Amino acid sequence: MAEFSLDLNEDQLQIQKWVHDFAESVMRPAGHEWDEREETPWPIIEEAARIGLYSVDFIINCFADPTGIQMALANEELSWGDAGIALALLGSTLAVAGIYANGTPEQQAEWIPQCYGTPDDVKLAAFGVSEPDAGSDVSSLSSRAVYDEATDEWVLNGTKTWITNGGLANTHVLVLSVDPDLGSRGQASFVVPEGTPGISQGQKFKKMGIRASHTAEVVLDDCRVPGRCLLGGKDRLDERLARAKEGKRTSTQAAMATFEASRPLVGAQAVGIARAAYEYALGYAKERKQFGRAIVENQAIAFKLADMRMRTDAARLLVWRAAWMARNAKLFEAGEGSQSKLYAGETAVWVTEQAIQIMGGYGYIREHPVERWHRDSKIYTIFEGTSEIQRLVISRAISGVHIT
Repeated sequence: MAEFSLDLNEDQLQIQKWVHDFAESVMRPAGHEWDEREETPWPIIEEAARIGLYSVDFIINCFADPTGIQMALANEELSWGDAGIALALLGSTLAVAGIYANGTPEQQAEWIPQCYGTPDDVKLAAFGVSEPDAGSDVSSLSSRAVYDEATDEWVLNGTKTWITNGGLANTHVLVLSVDPDLGSRGQASFVVPEGTPGISQGQKFKKMGIRASHTAEVVLDDCRVPGRCLLGGKDRLDERLARAKEGKRTSTQAAMATFEASRPLVGAQAVGIARAAYEYALGYAKERKQFGRAIVENQAIAFKLADMRMRTDAARLLVWRAAWMARNAKLFEAGEGSQSKLYAGETAVWVTEQAIQIMGGYGYIREHPVERWHRDSKIYTIFEGTSEIQRLVISRAISGVHIT
């Protein structure tokens, strides 16, 4: 087990600088354009693939870090560059987390590389849980997976919504209900490979922020996938369903296993946005003069910047702790994963708003990026569990009782 340390090692520092340089030179200058276009930034994804940043090897190296912090560092730097473009690059990682959390070693070896493709043939992946009538209440999924024993195939039907890379992805990892009577314990994760008939893109959403990231519905209409596409395999699923029907404790639910692994990384993205806004506002405050002096010399502005820095640093520490705990198999006994995502998301919203306030009218126009960062930040209090859901998770963990 790796020790928890705030001193980054040489490898971490090198990768952090490498990702930061890409974010600064490639992503940051392109943020406004792709926000306006509201399209997937393929040229940037292809450039990231060319240098090895968008690749299975990079993800494996990050997750191999025994401290668990390396992936959080990369997420922060990418979102510091631009959150929308970062999500276009990171969307496939959530599908990888779903495969890693629920799949067998053989399935991981088969499907994870297909989430990225190669520099010459870039692929995207998507992970889908939410449905039109099932957002925070994951237990009420209505999409169904029915096993056809005659053909050893699963027949998938339903609609997923709010899916990053949904319908655009080459590989989809989707959580569906196998036994609706068991609620969330009757769910399983399935890989839908590229070219599978019966899967299509529904509505593409026009969003307030993160507009360079493709978000859409995924429609399943008698979509048939081979039995091997059930992550974990049918024997393990049957055993888990049997235990659930007997009222016995079962392993972690399919959707929750993925969210538990990803929440600190989502928090790291929010930290990146907050840091970008703080740094930009600080630079502006040092240069902007009113009443004969730089506005940073005014206590009202200086104190605001102090709080922005303090909250951003505190959010990062919560993220690093949760990332370390997840990597070293430490139980989140006080909802530490949810703490990191909750605090970082709300911090990003607050810090970006303060940056706009410091800049006044300049902060409100698109000539400066802080208004975009503020729009981007809001999603971090909503997706992968709203702030209200995170508080519910934390309160249940610390109280030991079921709170509704």
